[in-house]
Amino acid sequence: MVSDAFARQVAGYGLTTARILYRMPDHPSVLQEFIWQTYDLAPEFPELTRFVTFWREKIEGPLHSVTYAHQRLIGPNEWRRTDGEFVLH
Repeated sequence: MVSDAFARQVAGYGLTTARILYRMPDHPSVLQEFIWQTYDLAPEFPELTRFVTFWREKIEGPLHSVTYAHQRLIGPNEWRRTDGEFVLH
């Protein structure tokens, strides 16, 4: 059984990390940091876009900035299918 995370990586997803700075609703001059990670597809980033849209619509703290990084974890040259397996002991 293949995990969902591995299947997504093989399909081209990579790990996206977003650093979100937002203003506290009661104290607008105070910035708070939130770190968010998920598997996402570059360069469209549908999951990140969906999350930021959700934040703007449902969460009271207005966004100050969103900084993100993305890294594919499995590339085409790093994975290959095996036809057999040798077990020792």
